[in-house]
Amino acid sequence: MKNKIRFQAKSIKALCTIYSLFLVCLHSSGQEQSSLFISDGSDFKAQSYFPKFSWETTPMYYHFGDIDRVLEPEEVKFIADRTDFICMEKSHAYNLLGDQVLGTKHEVEAFHEVKPEIKVLFYYNSYVAWPFPRFNKEFTPDGIAKNEELTKFLARDPKTGKLLEKTRGPAFSYYFDAMNPEFREWWVQSAVEGIKISGADGIFIDRMNVDVNANYPVDDLTALAEAKGKMMAALREQMGPDKILVGNNAATTKEVFPYCDAFMFEHYNASVTNKENLLKEWGVMERVAKAGKISIYRFGAKGKGKNDITTGATKTDGIEKRSHDQLEFHQACYLIGAQPYSYFQWNWGWNLEDGNLVDYPSLQKPLGAPKGAFKRVNPEGWEFTREFEHASVWVDTEARKAKITWH
Repeated sequence: MKNKIRFQAKSIKALCTIYSLFLVCLHSSGQEQSSLFISDGSDFKAQSYFPKFSWETTPMYYHFGDIDRVLEPEEVKFIADRTDFICMEKSHAYNLLGDQVLGTKHEVEAFHEVKPEIKVLFYYNSYVAWPFPRFNKEFTPDGIAKNEELTKFLARDPKTGKLLEKTRGPAFSYYFDAMNPEFREWWVQSAVEGIKISGADGIFIDRMNVDVNANYPVDDLTALAEAKGKMMAALREQMGPDKILVGNNAATTKEVFPYCDAFMFEHYNASVTNKENLLKEWGVMERVAKAGKISIYRFGAKGKGKNDITTGATKTDGIEKRSHDQLEFHQACYLIGAQPYSYFQWNWGWNLEDGNLVDYPSLQKPLGAPKGAFKRVNPEGWEFTREFEHASVWVDTEARKAKITWH
C-alpha cells in the first residue's frame, strides 16, 4: 500500500513538473510575441498572412532575378536560410521560359518546397510597361505596329504627343498612363492574374511614389496620386484578403498608404541617403509600424566613383569587397530606425549575382530585440545610438561612419 502511495506521489510530482514546464514555454511564447514593441512602447499588430518576423538576427528581405535561368537548388537553400520574405524581380527566367510569370511560379514552388512558411512576391510595375510578363508582351514597337489600339494605355510626351520611351534598363519599354480608368481596370486584372498563376503570396508594385522627382508627364500630381490610390484600392479588393501588397517608395503617398501592407524605402541614389532624409525616414518607419504595416529598408553598395545604385552592376571591379566594407554603415542606418516588421535588404543591384548569393557574417550575428528607441547624441548633431540585446549601434550620418559592437 505504501509503495502504491509513493508511486502515485511520484506520478503527481512528475505531472506537476511537466505542467510547470508547459506553462513556462507558454509564457515564453507570449513574451516573444509581446516583445514586438514599437519605439513609442506600443504593440505591433501583425496580420496573420505576414511573413514570420524575429529579432534573432538582422531581419532580411531579398529581391532579385536572373533573366536567363531559374535558381539552382543550392541557391534556393542559401536564400531560404537567410530570410522568410522575398520577391522575384521583373524579368526572372524570361529568356528561358518566355514569361516572367512562369519564372516566378517556378521559384514560388521551389521556395515553398524547402520552406513552406516563406513569403514570395510577384513583381509588377505601375508605370513602366516592361515586356517580360505575359500581359505586357505586346507593348513593344512591333506589338504597337500590329495593334495601335494598345497605345491608349500608354503615356505620351505632353509637348510632342509621342509615346514616352524608356531605353535604359534590361529592355526597351513604354510607360503606362495611370490617368486612364480603362487602363487601371486592365492593369488590376493583370496584376491579380499574375498572383494567381504564379501562386505568389503577394505582389510588389514598383513606381508607386508620386512626387516631383519621379518625372511623370503630368502637371497635376495630386490627380495622379488619386488615380494610383484607386488602382491600389481595386487591387486590394480583388487580390484577396490573405495576400501581401508592397508599394515601392509609397510610404508618404497618402492616397496609396491605406491599401498597402508594406513599403520599400529604396535608397537608389545619393539624394535619398543624405542625413536629413535618413532622419525623416526613421520617423516614417515608426508611423508605418504604428499602422501595423511592414517596412523594407533597401540599401545597395556603390561602385567606385558612382553615386547611384545601378541596375546590373555585376561587372563593377571590386564591388564585392566594397559591399563588405560599406555594409556596417548601412546596416547601422537600418538598425537605428528599425521597428517590428522592418526588414533590411543589402546587395548592389537587382540581378541574382549582384550580391544576393554573398555571405555577410554580420547579418547572421545574434541581434536581439531593441531595448528602446534611438537616441540623438546632440540635439543639433547627426550622431545617433541605439541598444539591442546583443548589439550597440552608433552612427554619424553626416560623416557617414558607424560602429556596431556585437556583445
